[in-house]
Amino acid sequence: MTIIQSIILGIIQGATEFLPVSSSGHLVLFNKIFNISDNFIGFSVFLHLATLFAVVIVLRKKIWWLICHPFSPLAKKLYLSTAITVVIALIFESFFKSMFSGAYLSIFFMITAILLVLTEFLSSKRVYHSFSYKTAIFVGLMQGIAVIPGISRSGSTICAGVMEGANREECAEFSFILSIPIILGSMLFEIIDCVKSGVAFFDAPPLQIILAFFSAFIVGFLCVKVMLDVVKKAKFTPFAIYLVILSIVCLFIV
Repeated sequence: MTIIQSIILGIIQGATEFLPVSSSGHLVLFNKIFNISDNFIGFSVFLHLATLFAVVIVLRKKIWWLICHPFSPLAKKLYLSTAITVVIALIFESFFKSMFSGAYLSIFFMITAILLVLTEFLSSKRVYHSFSYKTAIFVGLMQGIAVIPGISRSGSTICAGVMEGANREECAEFSFILSIPIILGSMLFEIIDCVKSGVAFFDAPPLQIILAFFSAFIVGFLCVKVMLDVVKKAKFTPFAIYLVILSIVCLFIV
C-alpha cells in the first residue's frame, strides 16, 4: 500500500461512512483496484474507528447523556440492537469474512439499492410512531446482516427503522450512535482473532496506517454533520441510482 493509496482509502471511508452506500463495500472495491495484499479486514476496522471518533465528537452531548442515563429506554434499545448484531456476527463470522474477498460485491450493492428504493416507497405510506423496542430488534437484525461489504450499515439500519414505522430522524441518530459499540467490538474481536491465529493486525507500514486514519477522521468529521442532515431529510433514490451504477462497474472490476 502506497502513501497515496492509504490517503485515498481514508478519504473514501470518511466520505462514505455516513451515507447509505456501504463504506466497507467501497473499501473492498478500491482494495481490488489498488491490488492491496495487506490484512484488509483489520485495516478496514481501523478506518471505521477513525470515523467513530468523528461521530463521538459531533454527537458528544447525546452520548454523554446516555452515559449518565445507562438504564434509560434509549440506552436499553441500543443494548438490544447491539446484542442482536453481535449474535448474528458470531454465528456467521466465517461467512462474513469470506465476503471481504469482494466476489459478490456487485450483488450486495444492488441489494442495498433495492432496499433504499423499497424504503422510499413504503415511507410515503407510513404513519410514523416513536422508536420502539420492536424497531430496535429489527434494526439490530439488519445491522448484523450489514457486516457484509456492499450492504450499507447506516442505510440498512435507517431503512429498517423507517420500514417498521419509526421517524427517519430518530432512526438516523440511533443508527449513528449504534455504530460506536459495534465498531469498538469489531476492533477488539479482530485483534483477539489476529493474536490467536498469529497474523499481524496491520501489514501496511506505520506511516500509511497513520495517514489513512487521520484522513478518514478529518473527512469524516467534516462530513458527519452534513451527512446526518442529508440522511435524515434527503430522498434515498439518488443513492440507489448511484449504487446500481456502482454495481454494474463492479461486474467489470471485481
